[in-house]
Amino acid sequence: MFDKLQSIKDKYLTIEQQLSDPEVAADQNRFRKLNKEYSSLREVVRAYDNWRSTKRQLDETLAMQKSEEDPEMRALAATEAEELQERLPELEQQLKVLLLPKEEADTRNAIIEIRAGTGGDEAGLFAADLMHMYQRYAERQGWNCRTLDVSEGSVPGSLKEVSLEVSGHDVYGILKFESGVHRVQRVPETETQGRIHTSAASVAVLPEAEEVDVEIRKEDLQMDTFRSGGKGGQNVNKVETAVRITHVPSGIAVACQEERSQLQNRERAMKMLRSKLYDIKITEQQQSRADLRRSMVATGDRSAKIRTYNFPQSRVTDHRIGFTTHALPQVMQGELDPIIEALRMHDQTERLKAETN
Repeated sequence: MFDKLQSIKDKYLTIEQQLSDPEVAADQNRFRKLNKEYSSLREVVRAYDNWRSTKRQLDETLAMQKSEEDPEMRALAATEAEELQERLPELEQQLKVLLLPKEEADTRNAIIEIRAGTGGDEAGLFAADLMHMYQRYAERQGWNCRTLDVSEGSVPGSLKEVSLEVSGHDVYGILKFESGVHRVQRVPETETQGRIHTSAASVAVLPEAEEVDVEIRKEDLQMDTFRSGGKGGQNVNKVETAVRITHVPSGIAVACQEERSQLQNRERAMKMLRSKLYDIKITEQQQSRADLRRSMVATGDRSAKIRTYNFPQSRVTDHRIGFTTHALPQVMQGELDPIIEALRMHDQTERLKAETN
């Protein structure tokens, strides 16, 4: 493992020198590619440097403990050595996790689709709450989040479904575990008896696909145009700028109506369609791997109830890993880091187990 880490460190330093070369900087495509690779290696190199520094301190402290004649200083050295020896296995575990092969899709942007499920109007209101939760989380992460398509519910503030495009650093790798059925337990505003209702909404997180990822033939597409139904400019309800594209072989249909022109909506809809087809492709690849079949988190089974938001108890529980927090108001404001980090750590642990089996 440490030979591999040193090789990564050498490569990191080589790229660092290349990035400072004026000729490389003048070639923007090459510079962007090298800079992306440099960024992907940074975390591993920093962790490796931290391990080396700790190991060096331990060796020096053990040497001091042997050579030191003063009993008090020898005792201090022994205490410090013990602390350093406890820290090394943790750092080595961190390095093993960082060396796990990354899924290519993890570095991509993502499309989030949220649909109201069982529960009537309350499910539509919960779908809107989830949309706002992810928008706030994206803002906290410094990501860009924009609406691709939205269908409003029958009561003000509710949604039937919505599609969001989220772009930034490692978006899909961070959000992919959000796919599944989210359940809410609370007293609806319309409930006069104060009874708690249970409603649900489904979330699908798709990796954004490039044109080269999936082959889409023009003859397999059916495109329809219609008038936008939401707020917008003068074109709304006058010109058919909204676009719906159906991929006939798979039956997948996507729509976009948020842009002002039909061309822009068509481009956005095609991006959504590519992402859906690419998601099917990588899901099939994942299901063929035994290590991912062992982990419910990794398979991202969207038919399963993954999380419950219990408002009376201010509790959020992720059922896949048994994680519970009583900071529900903060979670709904986009403070998802504790949940997402717990899911990622569980996934990494399962993958490490699979690697050693």
